[in-house]
Amino acid sequence: MNHELNQVAKSFQSIAHSIAADVDFWTLRLTDEKHESISVRQGVMQPVYNQQARGALLTFVIGDGCGYAATSDLSVSGLTKAAGQASEWAKQSAGLSLLTASDYPRPENTAFYETPVKESWDNLALNEKISLLQDANKALKINDNIVDWQAYLGRRCTDTLLTSSAGAHIEQRFHYIHPGLEAVANKGSITQTRTGGGSQSSRQGGLEQLELLNFPGEATTLAEQAVALLSADECPHGKMDLVLAPSQMTLQIHESIGHPLELDRILGDERNYAGTSFVSQDMFGSYRYGSDLLNVTFDPNRSEQLASYAYDDEGTPAQREHIIRNGILQRPLGGNSSQARTQMQGVANARQADWFRPPIDRMANLNVEPGETPVADMITNIEHGVYMETNRSWSIDDSRNKFQFGCELGRVIKNGELKGLVRNPNYRGISATFWRNLAAVGNADSFQVQGVTNCGKGEPNQAIYVGHASPTCHFSDVDVFGGAV
Repeated sequence: MNHELNQVAKSFQSIAHSIAADVDFWTLRLTDEKHESISVRQGVMQPVYNQQARGALLTFVIGDGCGYAATSDLSVSGLTKAAGQASEWAKQSAGLSLLTASDYPRPENTAFYETPVKESWDNLALNEKISLLQDANKALKINDNIVDWQAYLGRRCTDTLLTSSAGAHIEQRFHYIHPGLEAVANKGSITQTRTGGGSQSSRQGGLEQLELLNFPGEATTLAEQAVALLSADECPHGKMDLVLAPSQMTLQIHESIGHPLELDRILGDERNYAGTSFVSQDMFGSYRYGSDLLNVTFDPNRSEQLASYAYDDEGTPAQREHIIRNGILQRPLGGNSSQARTQMQGVANARQADWFRPPIDRMANLNVEPGETPVADMITNIEHGVYMETNRSWSIDDSRNKFQFGCELGRVIKNGELKGLVRNPNYRGISATFWRNLAAVGNADSFQVQGVTNCGKGEPNQAIYVGHASPTCHFSDVDVFGGAV
């Protein structure tokens, strides 16, 4: 329990009757965040990054109008000033809103949620963390071909408290861990990079997550791969089978399933900034998004995943839902407000990136569910193809339909066997066609939890944490190409 946030909430509640007398409904969302990050690059300790942020977002509903105001001044006078601003915006928006008074979320639950942590960040002293990163740097610098190398480790702790005029009191505390390793190799005009050790796999939890992310144990392997890629052949090109590791499935899910299914994007709210979607409202319930093997869930209840929570930021209880079942599109990624606009069933995914931003429809944990195929059997059934892992580059059109993605590492698959490395592996396609060509889904043994920490959306921009998890997957008839094409 964050006692400071609770005290602020009590202070506001004591004055709410006087400063919000004409308000039909209000919510107060308080946030307290602490960040710390440590990095050692080329054996040199970088400045330690520390940040703390605390603030409040007030939401007032007056008639059919809704107004927001944010403030970092959590005194009675600061909250009173913010309340006046929220009230004024609510009155001005009346008659202009897409929603009616009854459409706005009115949370009334009482709850507490905290990320399970087995080993606290504070259990390891700063000098011990630095020593860990120095050792990782030594393991990364395997020879003179490694021209840049670094290891980093960070954490974020976020406390939130949502209260309302209906009596809601929802406290949530999230613990995030952010490790990573990077090795850059060069020879002449060729440069190759390998990242890992959690660099694209941030999680919730404590230091116990490091071993699960192979940090820093993966350091030497990553450096060896970066050097080996310097002399590897270019990725072959042509239509062929493609096998994607979970580290690349993260990006594939994010861009060609997650963003197209955000309901506010489908409604056109994002078209002037982040684009629209090739998906329309009438597709849900019947549209074949992928092959029968494709099962995608919105799962905010997997505690170690990056975007797990008990309630979204509008106070809606979060539960696991199928977004795509056996290839058929089921429901959009739309929170309470978007559901009210469309009369569609969505999910609890109204999320706020910072204390001074209102919640909007966002991905949370969006996962491809495991299938039944061991990866070895998957490879055995492929005559000619490429295996790829770890995203390096991405490009996708404004409707999240046509895409082109590149990876750090590739391996040729020939006659049912994984062969040598290839560099600069890329592939492209069209979202629905690509997912309909899903030929095999790995079993639970290949299922991995990943995460994205920089998903941008909204005006002004909101960068937020998103979780993805997936097994290794096999796609047929994919346009694959290398850097020389």
